[in-house]
Amino acid sequence: MRGRRKIGFTVSDSLNASEAPQPEHAGDAGHHPGVSVRRTRAKGEPRFPDGPKADPAGSHFERRIRSFQPRRSRVTAGQADALQRLWPKWGLDIDGQRVVDLPELFGNDNPVVLEIGFGMGEATAQMAAGDTGTNILAVDVHTPGQGNLLNLADQNGLSNVRVGNGDAIILLREMLAPDSLDGLRVYFPDPWPKKRHHKRRLIQPEFLSLAATRLKPGAVVHCATDWEPYAEQMLEVLTAHPDFENTQGDGGFAPRPQFRPLTRFEGQGLDKGHVVNDLLFRRVQR
Repeated sequence: MRGRRKIGFTVSDSLNASEAPQPEHAGDAGHHPGVSVRRTRAKGEPRFPDGPKADPAGSHFERRIRSFQPRRSRVTAGQADALQRLWPKWGLDIDGQRVVDLPELFGNDNPVVLEIGFGMGEATAQMAAGDTGTNILAVDVHTPGQGNLLNLADQNGLSNVRVGNGDAIILLREMLAPDSLDGLRVYFPDPWPKKRHHKRRLIQPEFLSLAATRLKPGAVVHCATDWEPYAEQMLEVLTAHPDFENTQGDGGFAPRPQFRPLTRFEGQGLDKGHVVNDLLFRRVQR
């Protein structure tokens, strides 16, 4: 599944703060649904006046190594409409300037799972529909995916989805309270296959130490990847970390849980003989 990379390019793997990446260009929603928007904006004109900010963290955080890179792709009229219409209601710009009150954000006290990198949001919407008692805070920097997930949530009446725009490291460190999360999902992050880029991989000891401070004891970290060398590194790093324990008695990979949907891209890779590995580690009480 090397050709897809629909999921990933999401957050930093370093714990130093930074500004969020500049999103790609798109226009307004004055076109037919499904048609790409290609209007030239005037200089200084917001991309989506009522939607996600182009650079929510601004210059408040210094630059650093990041595990995502912006992707340039078009926003359809339907996605643009969802961003304009639903962002004030269900969107969260990750600016690092406040601690988020999660019960207030979702309107209830249900468990909250953070998903880092959701691509176009189809799997996220399916998981939200399958477990309406769990809130999902889904974070990505891909504007078309943000609009698509908002649209799916709206069409399917999913009030348990919120969409975050920006760097999840800033969200974890600056905007979430300790022990506020009931789970963490990282599905198909960028594997950064070249050795010189391994430092950009998200699943590193420093990231896990930060995540552990925001996860309640017993919360599960669920990772999935189709890049076997990265899967092995994830297993090694998670196994060695004192704040997590493998849910599998044999200390290895886990079967894909029923709640994680088989995505179209994953299915295409499996048809080609690719191996997908899931990892399920529990936050331990210390």
